[in-house]
Amino acid sequence: MIAAGKLRHLVSLQFRQTGRDPDSGAVIDLGWVEVTKLWASVKPLSAREFIAAAASQSQVTARIVTRRDARVTAAMRFVHDGRIYNIEGVLPDPVSGLEYQTHPVSEGVNDGK
Repeated sequence: MIAAGKLRHLVSLQFRQTGRDPDSGAVIDLGWVEVTKLWASVKPLSAREFIAAAASQSQVTARIVTRRDARVTAAMRFVHDGRIYNIEGVLPDPVSGLEYQTHPVSEGVNDGK
């Protein structure tokens, strides 16, 4: 069980919305839209984890933990304190898989994902 006090950062969960051009019918990018706000724990990787990630050529720079929420996918992103975190995965908690989830994230502008 994760203590509520550990989830002290309010993050915006966003997805990229697309639509159709009314004239041409082409798919157009409408930008990032907020789905909801979630309480989370935002933690940068430790020096050891960062070195291990670099060795495996992973772009993961932090870990965000939230209560379990089926809406969160790797096609989304979190925004916290003006920083953009691209979601690289959604990992269930190792005990029950039902209480919380961990999101390895990479930091930076998310234009093409």
